[in-house]
Parts: sequence; structure tokens; C-alpha cells
Amino acid sequence: MGLLDRALNIGESKQFRQYEKRVARIADFEPELELESDEELRARMDDLRDHVRSVADKDQAAALDDVLPECFAIVREVGKRKMGMRHFDVQLIGGMVLHGGQIAEMKTGEGKTLTGTLAVVLNSLAGKGVHVVTVNDYLAQRDAEWMKPLYDACGVTVGVLQNMQPYEDKRAAYACDVTYGTNSEFGFDYLRDNMAQTMEEKVQHGGRIAEDGRPLAMHFFGLVDEVDNILIDEARTPLIISGAPEQAADLYVQFAKLARTMQSGKRPEGMDPRTKKEFVADFDFEFDEKHKTVSVTEQGVEKAERFLGIDHLYRAENGHLVNHLHQSLKAEALYKKDVDYAVVDGEVKIIDEFTGRILDGRRWSEGLHQAVEAKEGVRIQEENQTLASITLQNYFRMYSKLAGMTGTALTEATEFMKIYKLPVVQIPTNRPVARQDKNDQVFKTKEGKWSAVTREIAARHEKGQPVLVGTISVEVSELLGARLKQRGIPHTVLNAKPEYAEREGEIVAEAGQPGAVTIATNMAGRGVDIKLGGNAEHRAMLELRKLGLKPGDPDYDERLEQILPALEEQVAADREKVMEAGGLFICGTERHESRRIDNQLRGRAGRQGDPGETRFFLSAEDDLVRLFAGDRIYKILDRLGTLDDEGNEEPIEAGMLTKQIEKAQRKVEEQNFLIRKRVLEYDDVMNEQRRVVYAYRDEVLEGKDMGPVAREEIDGVIRRMVDEHTPSDYVEEWDLEGLAVALNDVFPAELVPEVDDESMDREELITSLQEKSRELYDAREAELGEELMRALERYLLLQIIDQRWREHLYDMDYLREGIHLRGFAQIDPLVAYKNEAFDLFTDLMNSVWSDFARMVFHVEVQVEGQEATPEQYEPSAGRSQTRPGNVQYSGGVGTAQPSALAAAAGAGTAMAPDGYAPEDDGQLHSPVVEQRVVDEHDQLGRNDPCWCGSGRKYKKCHGA
Repeated sequence: MGLLDRALNIGESKQFRQYEKRVARIADFEPELELESDEELRARMDDLRDHVRSVADKDQAAALDDVLPECFAIVREVGKRKMGMRHFDVQLIGGMVLHGGQIAEMKTGEGKTLTGTLAVVLNSLAGKGVHVVTVNDYLAQRDAEWMKPLYDACGVTVGVLQNMQPYEDKRAAYACDVTYGTNSEFGFDYLRDNMAQTMEEKVQHGGRIAEDGRPLAMHFFGLVDEVDNILIDEARTPLIISGAPEQAADLYVQFAKLARTMQSGKRPEGMDPRTKKEFVADFDFEFDEKHKTVSVTEQGVEKAERFLGIDHLYRAENGHLVNHLHQSLKAEALYKKDVDYAVVDGEVKIIDEFTGRILDGRRWSEGLHQAVEAKEGVRIQEENQTLASITLQNYFRMYSKLAGMTGTALTEATEFMKIYKLPVVQIPTNRPVARQDKNDQVFKTKEGKWSAVTREIAARHEKGQPVLVGTISVEVSELLGARLKQRGIPHTVLNAKPEYAEREGEIVAEAGQPGAVTIATNMAGRGVDIKLGGNAEHRAMLELRKLGLKPGDPDYDERLEQILPALEEQVAADREKVMEAGGLFICGTERHESRRIDNQLRGRAGRQGDPGETRFFLSAEDDLVRLFAGDRIYKILDRLGTLDDEGNEEPIEAGMLTKQIEKAQRKVEEQNFLIRKRVLEYDDVMNEQRRVVYAYRDEVLEGKDMGPVAREEIDGVIRRMVDEHTPSDYVEEWDLEGLAVALNDVFPAELVPEVDDESMDREELITSLQEKSRELYDAREAELGEELMRALERYLLLQIIDQRWREHLYDMDYLREGIHLRGFAQIDPLVAYKNEAFDLFTDLMNSVWSDFARMVFHVEVQVEGQEATPEQYEPSAGRSQTRPGNVQYSGGVGTAQPSALAAAAGAGTAMAPDGYAPEDDGQLHSPVVEQRVVDEHDQLGRNDPCWCGSGRKYKKCHGA
């Protein structure tokens, strides 16, 4: 069957005809390019680069399309010379799909990593940076190093991001044409950049500057490998940077002890709703595995009150204890060790349910992680306040063009289109798929299933067929490993535990040897092909390692060339044995929540036309079946289930069983999609606010003249004050005394005029106050000088925005936690959240400028060398709650935050050792400013109620 025929079969005929025409144009270049030297190929690529960069930004997309055939042809020729790999025609089509901002679904073993180089090199010609996103640091490093010879030959620079990387290395990586890294690293760098105090601290623009002098945006083209894993599976958890601890650890320990004494139970099924209210539970709490929730009974509440020594759990002052109780019960009943988490080096680490990997740096929120730590008796890492956050969906939607590659995306095509506007295109395989996917075998009990799995593995191993066993948890992989050990079957385990994860590439590379048995906890995003017969290069590296040689040693390459031919012969012979035995056998031991993850496991067999076979073994006691399809499955098994002559359970392969299980999977997929969609709907509200604040912040850091904006916004502060104190048209009802107090709180005393009650007009009052404030602002600028005034404006704004934004995030978290209660009042919680979030954001922006007005008029700036004469500003009677207290500023070498004001003055100039920014004339300008806050309420304890009456603790309110 030809390429076009196969494309027609998957319903992409019209689109694929266009792709075929381009493939033909690319092929036309090949005879000519084969005759050219490496230098001539490089010169051709440089010409394309110059052409694309010479056109205007708005025309670059068309320019890239125009040069695509020649660029792809050069990359193909370079790949053939430098990598020994010539891109297949289907890989060229995959590259076109990626360049078009779509998802290319390519089966495992079809060469996604090589395919990606086509779109990466083409888009790098624009000079705006290409980000290649992988699922872990290992794959980022491996793929970048693996493809580097190809990139080097094309004149494309490559950088790699790694966790805990030094700042200089990270900035250099972003300055390259192509940057490889994980989704978390890209996202956290974006958040950290928007907490930076100077332009030099920002890494993502990599020092790229546009013609107008502004840093270039770094979200031009993003290529996401294993796109379903990153944009779907991981998208339920937002990226969060946290700050100072909030709660004491001993409470978690206390509640972990309580949870162990609580008895779980279940209300009788089929209970008449009319009798539910009269039902008295004889257990303490009930939990729901499907939705991961717990509910405490009256008996449980009484037990908790006795244990804690309180008379009423639901009093206002005990509100936080209710959350502690719920989280400790969830930790005890719903979160299992080696299934949901692992304890590694005394730390609780989350296990990714989709990949089976440890999620380093991730923690459950709302106190759940601390509750699990208390349950396991390890050190409790206390909860932190959110300083910055973003969902993966909103981060990746910032890219001008986004594309992705994976072996399994079609089942999630609707979500990709709705959330990311990313169409999914199935790329035909280079060779027809020869794999046989057998029907599921379903058993009544888990014991029946495991006995059958063990027998099946033993039989396949005996005839020399390699077996890959897929499990969904660490616990199950080790249980099965113990069974195989009893039977004397040699095997290798690959799960989330560090001792296995570190050898991941080695284990997967050898999984195709004759008779090999590999037990793997999920196979999503492993990034390594299983080659039948084994991997000759990998074996050679192992042999050299035994001899004490490593890459880079003087005689390493020579020794490698000596032993490689013999190993290649051995692997070729082993491959024939495996082919005769039927190829790789995939044994699934449980269906995953998502059909896509099952398809990823299946896809490990049958690469590049190899033979292979897959089968899933299930039981009615498996979680997915039990929770989502239990009743119907049980009825079928009761009717059809039998035992064989040896007393083993006979499996059932009825089509109706498979349909019921797939229906259950679709149900879970829909539920997970709704969770992700809801997370995104709430974060969309925050995202708009985040954009505004970060854009404002960037203007300050880039050195924008904030003088005109400041004058305009101070006018707004005055208008709001007057409107607040003059609510009606009748002068008699105005609170002029209160207005005078409010003005005096923020502005210098000269602003407060004598008020004439009889001839007062609101607009006249506003205008006169605004004119007076501008006069005072001009006088302030004349006193300090224009350059110093601009620096002071930027410095103050940066500090105020950061402080207020942190407080705003806390308020938004607080709002989000309780907003679902609006549903009881027949109000859509999301609509209520949007409305209240808008009000909070308006308050945030207003408070930024109120604080700025208060600071800019009252701050005392002292240039180094002058004697300090700090002026004390006594708080006014009836001052506003947002006033920071008595504020004074002083200068001197080594004072706090020197870089912030220097950056504000020079918009990112380098700092001299004494805290001054060097100018072109070699003189040191820009003074150093230190803020010291003295508050009359400092004697309050951190956990005392705040003096302002907000109802929060002092540490969470004005003591923050």
C-alpha cells in the first residue's frame, strides 16, 4: 500500500495531497545537495536564515513557508551525513504538521525525535528562539546531545535547561537558537522572571533585544514532545512558587494520630431517601474512592472533639481544625504508599499516576501533603504562601505557535482543540503495522488474573519471546516480581523507585533481547525504543564500562569500533530468534483510567513493521472495573465464569466485557477533562490579572518613564477619595472632615485646603486638589532632580507591586477555597468568582497607587556622603488601614536592596560594588535607598487577631 493510499484511509486525503506535493519538491533538491560539501550546505542554510530575518515580523510566517522545501531538504541531507539517518517521507510530513502548529500523532518507533529537527531548524531561522519541551531532564539532555551534530552542521545553536542549573548557564541556554527543557522548568523560569528585581535577573529572553530596544518575547515557537502527557496528564496541577511557612507541624502529627483511631464505614446501599436523615452511623467517617472525598459522621465529630479537648469542632475559631481532620482522613484512607506516593530519603514524593515516575518538586495542596508526611512519620515541610502561579495550559497558550508530537493523541483530540486550538493529525507509519492486538482476558478474582499472567509470562519466556509487562503502580510491579522470582524466571523491574529510575534507559534498551522479561510501571514518555534482539551500541558501552572506559577517554572511540561489529552480528542473530518467536509480547495487567495510556503500552510492540502481540489481563476486582463498571461485569462473570481441569479460573473474552470496560474508561476520561477544564476556567480569571501586573512590572524594569503615569494615577487616587466622602449631591451630607483626614494620611499637609461649605462643587474640589498635588509632585521632582525622581518612581512601584501582588494571591486563594459554597445560594460559583476577583483586582491596582502616593511624597532620600537627618512622620488620627506605619528612608553603603533602585535608575545597568550604577562617563550615580517600617502594632503576636478587624491572624494580614 502506497503512502497516499494509507493517508486516504485515515480521512486526511486533501491535506495529505498538499503534503505529498511538498515531499516531491523536497526530493527534487536531493540530487543537487548530495554533490555539495558540508560547507556549501551550511552556506545555503545561512542564506535562508538571512532571508527570513531580513523580512518584517508580520511577513516571517510566509517567508518560513517559502523556504520550507529547501530547508527540509538540507536537514535531510545533513541527517544522512552526520547522524546516519535519512528522514523518511512520512517524517517530512510530520515536520510539516509540526511547522503548521498542529499535533503529529506518530506511532512508537517512527522517529519522533528526528522528525522534530525539521520544524525546529526551520523555525530557528526567525531568530526568536525555539523551545523543545520534554517530560524529564534526562530526555532533554539526551535529545539535545543526540541531535547536536545535525544542529551544528546547520548553524543552529542548542542549549539545555536542567533543574537547579546555575543562572549563567540558564541564561546562556535561552540565548541559543533552540532550547531543550522540561515543561516545569520553562514554566517556573517564566514565574521567576516575573519576580526578578532587575532585567539582568531575567533569563527567558536570553539577552535578545528588538530594534526598539525592548527584550524580545521568548514564546515564539514551542514544540512539545509527549504532548498528551504534558498538556493533558500534568495539566491538572498548576505550577506554584511558594513563600514563608504558615502552619505549625505539630497539628498535623496530632491529627495523624487521631485519623488512625477513626473507624471507616459505609451507609447501606439502596437506602430510602426518606430515612436517610434518621440514619445514625455506627462508624466515624465514610470515604469515596472515586472522587477522593471523605465525610465525617456525628460519631466521628464527637470522637475528634474528645481527642482534641474542645467542646465544638465547628465554631469559627476552630475552622482550620475541620480542614486538618478531613486531610488527615484522606491521607489515611485514600492515599496509599507505593501507589500514590513513595517515601524516598525521608521525604514523601508524589508518584505520577500516568507515567509511574516520581514528581520531584510537586506537593499536594491544602495541607494534604503535610497530612501524608505526618501519617508516614517523616519530617513535615510546612505549607507556604503562594508567591506566583500559573497553569500549564495558560503557560503554553502564550506561544505564538505551539506544536506537539506523541504516539497517542487522537482519543484526546477534542480537548486539544478546545483548550489549545491544536488539531491532531495522524501520520501514516513508514511500514504497515504487523502487531496483533488480542482481546482482553477477564477473570473474576485478582488471584485468578495473577496466576494467568504468571503462566503466560513463563510460557513466552520459555520459547525465547521477550515480554514487557505493564503495571499501574510500584506495589503491583513488586508483587508480580516476587511471583516470577518464585517461579525462577529472571526479570528486570522498572518503576518510580530511584534505584530503578536511574537505570531507565539501560533497562528499556535491553527489553527486546530473547526471553527478556521487563516489568514496567507505565511506559508513557520513556523516550527509548525497544529494539528486537537488543541494542548493539548499548551493549558495547556496557562492555567498555566494565573495562573502566567512558566517553571522552583517549582510546574510547577506537575500542568501541573494535568490539561493535561482533556485537552487531550477535544482535542481528538474536533479532531473528525474537522474530521467529513472534516479536515483543506486551502483557497489560490492568486497564488504566485513560485509553491513551493503554495505547502507549501497546505501541511499544510492532515498531517499524516488526511483529508483535499485545493482550490485557483484567479482573473484576481491579479498581477501574470495580468503581466504574462493577455491577454489569459481575453479572456477566457470574453467568459465564468457570474453572479449568487444574482448578484455574477460565478467562472470558466476551466482546460485551471489553465494551463495558472501554465505557468505564471514557467515563473517567470525561471526569478528568472536566476537572482540568474547571481548573483552567478559574485560572483564566487569574491569567488576565497576571498579564496586566507582569506587563506593568516589565515596563518598570525596562526603564519606562513612569512620571506621566504616576501623575495621572495620583489624580485617580484623589478622585476616588473625594467620591468616597461626597456620596450625594448635597454638601450637607458630605464628610469633609473625613476627607481631610484621608488626604492627610496620604498626601503632604499642604494639599488639604480650607473648605468652604457654602460654595463647594465636587468637580471643582477634585480639580483644585489634583492641581495642588501636581504642584507638589513637580516640587518634589525639582528637589530630587529628574533622573533621581524617575529612579525613585520605578523603585517604589516595583516594591509596592510585588508586595501587593503577593497579598492579592493569598486573597484569591482564600476566595477560591470558599467559592463553591455559593452553589447553595443558587449562584454559579464561577460567575461569583469572576465578579469578586474583578473587585479584588480593582482594589489591588487602586491600593498600589495609594501606597505609591503615600511613599513618593514622604520618602526621604539621602545621597551617600551626606549626613542623615531622618524626619519622623507621625500617624494621623483615623488613618487608613493600609498605611504601613511610620516610614523613614536613609542611605549608605551596604544598605538593603541596593540593586532595585540602581536597576530602576539604569533599567538593568550592572551594579558597582558599593551599590551605585556606573554610567558612560565612569562616574557613579543613583543613590542607595533603604526602607525601614516601624509599626505601632508591632507588639501584637503573630497569631493574634489583626488590629484592623479583618478577622484574620495578624501574620496573615498587616503583619504579613
